[in-house]
Amino acid sequence: MKEDFLHYIWQHQYYRKADLATTEGEPLQVLRTGYYNTDAGPDFREAILKIGDVEWSGSVEIHLRASDWRRHQHQTDLKYDQVILHVVWQADETIRRTDGTIIPVLELKDRVDTSLVYTYRQLQEARTTIPCANVWPAVPEITKTMMLGRALTERLEQKGQEVLQLHANYNHDWEATAYHVLFKGFGFKINQEPMERLASALPTAILRKQQQLFQLEALLFGQAGYLADAATDYAQQLAKEYNFMSHKYSLQDTAMQRHHWNFMRMRPANFPTVRLAQLAAVLANRQSFFTAILEAQTIKQYEALFMVPVSEFWQQHFTFSPEPGKATKTMGKDSAHNLIINVAVPLLAAYSHFTVDRAYLEKAIELLEKVKEALNKITRLYEELGWKATSAADNQAALSLYQNYCQPVNCLQCAVGNKILKQNILSRS
Repeated sequence: MKEDFLHYIWQHQYYRKADLATTEGEPLQVLRTGYYNTDAGPDFREAILKIGDVEWSGSVEIHLRASDWRRHQHQTDLKYDQVILHVVWQADETIRRTDGTIIPVLELKDRVDTSLVYTYRQLQEARTTIPCANVWPAVPEITKTMMLGRALTERLEQKGQEVLQLHANYNHDWEATAYHVLFKGFGFKINQEPMERLASALPTAILRKQQQLFQLEALLFGQAGYLADAATDYAQQLAKEYNFMSHKYSLQDTAMQRHHWNFMRMRPANFPTVRLAQLAAVLANRQSFFTAILEAQTIKQYEALFMVPVSEFWQQHFTFSPEPGKATKTMGKDSAHNLIINVAVPLLAAYSHFTVDRAYLEKAIELLEKVKEALNKITRLYEELGWKATSAADNQAALSLYQNYCQPVNCLQCAVGNKILKQNILSRS
């Protein structure tokens, strides 16, 4: 058993309240459980209790054993002098404040329904990847739908917070922030890290000054390290342009090398050289990429932000090799949808939080609902339980549910887990 189970019991008051009393025999009445504290100090603050004939206001601390108070050194911490009740599973010791006064104790081990304890332990000790897999079908659909909706919102908030941290790092410049997120997105997992390095090696102020696709390609490929030993005529033209601009803007010291990029185990259409050519086309097509993200309305408009024709050379090549290949003019729709999920949606979520305007978050969710996303090994786990993903919104919700609740066995904070515990579904199955 873990302390979070006792937090859950106390917060929801899932224990027998008849003849409620402290271990000293004083009658106890809970008028307010208090607010769960995620910071340092007692577990629940601003609780209101009636012990005997006296009404108390203060904090509640929760432990598995009363002696944990001493093990955690609370007896020397002034923050815990405000505790008015010590809630424990087993009262194995009398505990005191720093001034030596005894703290009232509520022991729960004989007051909690054994079926609730059994259900909790079954979830905690489950050998399945999804702890509640065996009873998932018995949980009402509305509960699962509500929890997945909450999980999706939490994932967008998390992604938004990551963008807001970048926003702070870029001196609150939204366009610079959007460029960094765009570069990372064009890494498509395998090359995310080098793409982020390239974003840092190419100041946004320099990129903003370039209007021509040729100049942008020269900057991107030069800083990425692809022009050092240019072999084709086109690469040599880019190298000449890059050498001029790298001296003009003092870029030599931050230039990357070709070995920083990954080509292994990927189709030619996904090569980083192709992605850089596509990125250059996107940058050349929009003076203000962030504004375009905010102003686009339809899924077609968002697709158009990324599905931009590349230069003539890259319509026939995958690398700077002299031999042409069967390349394409623009990226595919699946790749564009990937960028909508990993670039547009996080930027909208971040801006929603920044402006306190939920309309941008709702736009992000609407985009995810209209975009298809391939299943992965995590979302397939839920499909095997009978739940079917129909959009990127479903996929993202399932990922969030797994990472934040199922994998860490955080059932007590999950609406599905709460329903199972409250109805003792496991004990009846």
